[in-house]
Parts: sequence; structure tokens; C-alpha cells
Amino acid sequence: MHTESDVPPAVTPASTYRLQLSPEFTFADARESVPYLASLGVSHLHLSPVLEAVPGSAHGYDVTDHSRVRAELGGEAGLRALAATARAHGLGLVLDIVPNHMAVPSPLRLNRQLWEVLREGPGSPCARWFDIDWEAGGGQVLLPVLPGPAGPADFKADGDVLRHGDLEFPLRAGTAALEPAELLAAQFYRPAWWREARTALNYRRFFTISDLIGVRVEDPQVFAATHAKILELVRDGVVEGLRIDHVDGLADPREYLDRLRSATGPGCWIVVEKILARGERLPAAWPVAGTTGYDALRHVDGLFVDPAGAEELALRYRESTGAADWPETAERSTREVLTGDLAAELAALERRAGPAAARAVRELLVAYPAYRPYPGADGFTEVTGVSPDDIAAVRELTWRDGVFAARFAQTSAALRAKSLEDRAFYRWAPLLSATEVGGDPGRPAVSPGEFHAYCARLERDWPASGTVLSTHDTKRSADVRARIAVLSQAPELAREPHGAPPGPDPQLAWVARQSAFGLGSAPDREERLAEALLKAVREAGLHTSWTDRDERYEADVAGYVPDPREDPPEIAAAARDNVLAMTALHLTMPGVPELYQGSESEYRALVDPDNRRPAELDPHPEPGTLAARKLALTAALLRLRRSRPELFTGYAPLPARGPAAEHCVAYARSADLVVAVTRLSLRLAAAGGWRTTALELPPGRWTPLDAPGPSFTGGVPLAALLAESPVAVLVRRA
Repeated sequence: MHTESDVPPAVTPASTYRLQLSPEFTFADARESVPYLASLGVSHLHLSPVLEAVPGSAHGYDVTDHSRVRAELGGEAGLRALAATARAHGLGLVLDIVPNHMAVPSPLRLNRQLWEVLREGPGSPCARWFDIDWEAGGGQVLLPVLPGPAGPADFKADGDVLRHGDLEFPLRAGTAALEPAELLAAQFYRPAWWREARTALNYRRFFTISDLIGVRVEDPQVFAATHAKILELVRDGVVEGLRIDHVDGLADPREYLDRLRSATGPGCWIVVEKILARGERLPAAWPVAGTTGYDALRHVDGLFVDPAGAEELALRYRESTGAADWPETAERSTREVLTGDLAAELAALERRAGPAAARAVRELLVAYPAYRPYPGADGFTEVTGVSPDDIAAVRELTWRDGVFAARFAQTSAALRAKSLEDRAFYRWAPLLSATEVGGDPGRPAVSPGEFHAYCARLERDWPASGTVLSTHDTKRSADVRARIAVLSQAPELAREPHGAPPGPDPQLAWVARQSAFGLGSAPDREERLAEALLKAVREAGLHTSWTDRDERYEADVAGYVPDPREDPPEIAAAARDNVLAMTALHLTMPGVPELYQGSESEYRALVDPDNRRPAELDPHPEPGTLAARKLALTAALLRLRRSRPELFTGYAPLPARGPAAEHCVAYARSADLVVAVTRLSLRLAAAGGWRTTALELPPGRWTPLDAPGPSFTGGVPLAALLAESPVAVLVRRA
């Protein structure tokens, strides 16, 4: 229970800056960056997970102990010292927390709760922590941790542990003297070859990753134990905001968020990692500030996709590769993942549903139009491609069986992520910038009208929601996507060889050309591209995969990396315009913008692990370069957001008028701030430029933020306003 004296005031960051912590970039390293980040203009540092994790973890999402801050990062003392330094420079901290899962580590004893469950079975006080189907496993938990098949003779009792090579497992009391076969049968777990997880796993996991076991935070005792340290840090003022990882993995997100909000009080800024499908809305009753911002990413990116060019690219891609269209690619990938990678989860649902409803469960999972349904909401009113009888059958099951309802929703979320983002997005490659987290590759373009409607809705309903363009999970950083998006204005470039060597896989050749075009000239270019392409072919699963590798095919992948090539001047200019315009929109639209480490300057990164390298902050890029221009624009807008937050309220579209009006996106924030940017600048130039197109400014005298010079009033020719830059940020002067 909070009293008025211990409830901190409500916090809404002006902006956040994400830092990826690891043993190579610790709290001490983050402390050293604080003066620079404060001068940049951000208000809060957003830290990747800080609780104890698997030793050496490069990301921290594999938590092993919720009660301690990770020693490899500097421990709790290091975190509190970072918070103090940040506070001294006017910055707060936001933490990324992971309620959905924790590690199945090696050694297993690092996860104390799991170790106790394995030793004591379903009667353990810790059994409530995990979703384990004991009946399906015959009273044992399948542990798919062995490198290959093994028999009883490969295990031996040693004191209070069972050993298999370097692996050790807890030994059930009173079983050490049994013969090997009886010894294994007497345990509350069955060590197994990792390949058995696909069909025999009987615990809930994160997506298809058996090394991450689902945690039952819906249990009040488990919630209390897993959140005690985080809540202590919030109460002590060390932390002012929380990012909730994979909220769709939880049995009941609303119930969890209500409990979390009650525990933190109203002052903590909370956003959820929630992927919204086109047309989907964040549940209004959730007690959060909004999402982490992938919905904003899709709307900003889509503005810089030419719809006609995107259609032409899709046609050329299908002609050159023989690929199916996007809907068929998505459905085929979904069925493959559901019946293959998630076969154990599907089997569990079908057992619970019964034979009569099994087909309905499968078809609704395949066709469900969003990540998942939620308790208390009828998410089954109409689903395209599924018969009313099948929908009714599953609806009846969810009403009658709460466990089935939760598992269906959790499986649906895992299926969407693995089948679309981690498979179909790697197979459908007409325009790689559109295959991004939260994206809609089948309809990548967003019109100015759609963008304005989204921003108006965001300002009205979720004004403190997060917005992002680059994250640790984006497959390509915003600047790489900005370059690739230019191809929608010049689709003929996508088919040029770019110096690529010949190869038998036209789909990979297409992916390689666009990836190389997006990365451009960059340090370690060939090595980074080869690593990203290898991951792409494994995720696509067309010729090789993570679990069934074709070594001969994979040996040829690096050969698809094209030779370096200079961008034609007009293409380089269009890419520059995209980068700067996207930056301006992100930092001025409704919501709380987040910068990913290094992205205040030009930042080109590919899929992880490329985008999770230790931060390299460069406060002094070479003058006149795109990096310098982007940094100057970013710093100016961040400082303005921090010093004059009242400017960033309200939202009113400003329509341009004239022959090139569709190439301008403009809006007013409050009565004193106007933003205008150029979109599709390559097509604009080809059509003759702005010509007589003008923008009618709101009443008053308006001066550019970055260059106090001539002021503007009334109708302004865009040829003058956007002559030197694709961005104009205007402040009304008294």
C-alpha cells in the first residue's frame, strides 16, 4: 500500500536512450557515457535487462536469479552508482524487465527454482513457478539439453547429483543406489537429446527456445518473488520507468499489468513490448503509457515507400525467384512452424481440446489476424478463412477452460513471431526494409493520410507511448532501411548485379544485393554481410536451417556478398533525405522517442548480433557528412523536447497544395511548432521538383530551429522552405 509521501511523482520521459549492457559494456562504461548523453538532450537512459543472467550473456534476457543485480555488469552497487551519476546530470533510468521467462542454464543449479523442481517434482514449493504438464511427461519434465542420444549407462550418480559428461542434474532423494535404468526412471525429469524438444517438450517456453522456460507470473507469490528487486529499485528512486518484454507471452497481460501498476504506484512510466497488427489497437484498459513503439516504426518507414515501386519490386522478385506471393508465403510459413517447431505446443492444445475440436484449434491458430486474443475479450468474432463453426468451437473452449484459453493465446503469440518475423520475413524479400518487426510486407507503403491519422490517434489515446526506429531486435537499423526504401523509387536498381557473383539461389542473391545496398560502405563489410546472410538462410529454412544445416549450401553463402559499389549521386541524395526526414518525424511526432545506442549519428547495422555490438559513441563526426547532419538535427530536437516540452503537445496535419503536395508531410505540434519533411525525393526530382507547391503555415512568424535567419509567414513555397534540407522545423516567435 502506497502513501502520499512514498509515491514518486508521475514521470514521462522527454526521450530515452537505449544502452545494451553486457560483460563488455558494464554499468561503469555506461557511467562514462552519461555526460555526453546528457549534453545530447536525452532525459532517460534505457538499460537492457540488469538482473542476474547466464554467465557471459550478451543480452541479459536469460535471467537466472531475480533477486540480484547482475555481477558481471557491476552488481547492485554499480547500478546505483550509475543512477546517481545520471541523476547528477539530470537523467533518469528506465529498465527492461523480463517477466515471461527465465533461463534453463548450464549449469542448471544457477536457476535455483528450476533446480528444486527437478529434484522435488510437482510437490516442490517452486513448482508453481513454471508451466509444466506433468501428465504429458508421465510425471517427468523433458530436459532437452543433451548433445545427442544417450542411454542409462551414460549417466552416473555422484553424491547429490546425476552426471552426464560435464552436465549435472539434481538427484532425487533416496535414488542414488538404484541401477542406471531405474535411477533415470525415478527422477522427476528425463534428460533428452535437444532434438526431442520439438515434439515432446512439456513445459512452456519462450517462442521455440527450450533454453528459456516460461514463468507463471500470474501466481501472486511468483510475481512477488520475481519483482521484489525491481520494485525495490523503483521505490528507492533508482528507476523511473519499466519496459515490459514480450507481454503477449503472459497468461493474462491485463491482470499482470494491473498488479505491476499497483506495486509501482502511478508515477512509474511503463511501456509494453507489444506488436500491433494493422488495424489492431492497444487495449484501452491496460494501465500503461503505451507500447515500445514498433507501431510508430511501421508508420514512419511506410511513408518513404513508393507504393507503385513496391508493387513492381514484388512482381520482379516473384519472376526472378519463383516465390509465392506474400499471403501464401505467410500461410505456408505459419503451417510449417505450427506443425514443426511448435508441434509440442500444438499437441498439448489438441489434447486439451479433444479430437472433435483439434482441427478448429489448428485452423484458427493459422489464420488468427493478430498476435493473440486476451482474456475477457471476444477475439473470435470473425477470422478470415476460418468457418463460423470452427470459430464457435474454439470460443466455447476458451470460455469453458481458462487454462486452454491462456495456452491458446500464448501459442498464438509464439506462432506469429516465429512464423512471420522469423521465417516468412526472411523468405519474402522484394523490399527488405518492409520486413521489420511490426511490419506489413504485403502492404509496406503508408500514405500521408494514414500517418496523420495514426499520429492524431496516438496523441489522443497514448501521448506518452514509446516510439522507435532502431532497436536491439530490428533486423536492420533505421538508416539501413532508409537506404533500402529508396529502391521503391528506383526498382530497376534492385535487379542490377551490383558485382554479385553468379549463384544457383536467386532468392539469396536478391537478399544479398539489397542487404549490401542498405549497409553500403561500412567497416568489416564483407564479414558482417556474410554473417547476416547466413542467419537469413537459416531463418528462411528453404535450403538449410538452425537445426538441420546443409553445410555444402552454407559454405557458398558468403560468395553471394556483392563487391563494394559507390552509390550514384542521385541515389545517395535520396538516401540522405530519407535518413534526415525519418529522424525529424521520429523526434517530433507524438510519443516518447527512443534512440538506440549510436543512432543519434549515422548508424548502419544488420540483424543481431551485428546490432548488439558494444556502443561506439562519436560526438564529433566529420563535418559536412550525413553523420554530422543527423547528429546536429537529433541533438537540436532532443534539447528542444527537454527544454520546452509544452511545444510537443497536440497534433494538427498541415496540407501542402500544388502539383507535388504528396511529397510533403507537415504538421503542427502545439501552436508554436511546425515540422515539414520531404518524402520520396527521388520521384519528386524526376517529376520536376516542388514547382508551385506551397505550405500554408498557421498564423504567426516562423523561424527555422537550426538556422535563425529569414522567417516565414502565411503560404510558403516548398521550393524555398525545403531548398537546402529535406527537413524544416519551425518555431513561432513572439
